[in-house]
Amino acid sequence: MPRAIWKGSISFGLVNIPVKLYSATKEKSVKFHLLCPYCKTPLRNKRFCPKCEKEISWEEVIKGYKLGDKYIPLEKEELDKIKLKTLKIIEVLEFVDAGQIDPLFVKKNYYLAPAEGGEKAFSLFREVLEITGKIAIGRVVLRGKEYVIAIRPYRKGLVLSVLYYKDEIVPIEQLEELKKLVVVKEQELALARALIEKMLGEFSLEKYKDRYREEVEKLVEKKLKGEKLEEEEKEEEQAKGDVIEQLKATLKALETKKVKKEA
Repeated sequence: MPRAIWKGSISFGLVNIPVKLYSATKEKSVKFHLLCPYCKTPLRNKRFCPKCEKEISWEEVIKGYKLGDKYIPLEKEELDKIKLKTLKIIEVLEFVDAGQIDPLFVKKNYYLAPAEGGEKAFSLFREVLEITGKIAIGRVVLRGKEYVIAIRPYRKGLVLSVLYYKDEIVPIEQLEELKKLVVVKEQELALARALIEKMLGEFSLEKYKDRYREEVEKLVEKKLKGEKLEEEEKEEEQAKGDVIEQLKATLKALETKKVKKEA
């Protein structure tokens, strides 16, 4: 059973829904440790003060806010005096069409589940969002920062998506390379469309695995057993020429694979 990372309530108007917040995802990337090259012992990161020329313990460390060239120290007691409604309440501000939330806006996803006594209100809220095709937009404080959030129905529960603020998203217009884009011809589009149609499928996350992590785990197993490491397989050569030649070569390769499967 996962542990709730936050408890509070969803609030809009005079409606109050007790809820619990759970992590919806967990990272499973390869984790490497930095080792001493001589004795293979894991290295430690020190909290070192270059001015005092000494290591500082966690108990001594304080938080500071950078303002210009200065750091303003802030004590825990001072920060605790900040009282925002959204410290314990997910404040819903408006409801919008689901299509208005671009995937680029989403920073992280969490699950919402009803807290004791909030089952009926939670069910009604989830159901009305699903029927109307709307998403709730609001704000909440999580781990020391107030976020803009979006709430949408997901299966039997709700998903709370933490969104980036407008000034946290880099405008795509800043990319100079996009100014060099060209107009493509109709026959080139037809060729690209044909390739997409050949590669159509049904999306399922179960089909995809972290192959790099699997290969690293295999490598570790072989090293533990003292087995000889195999040579890398050669990658398929990329089609030469411009993009049109590459499209034609890819279509031809797909046709060849199809014929072999049917034989």
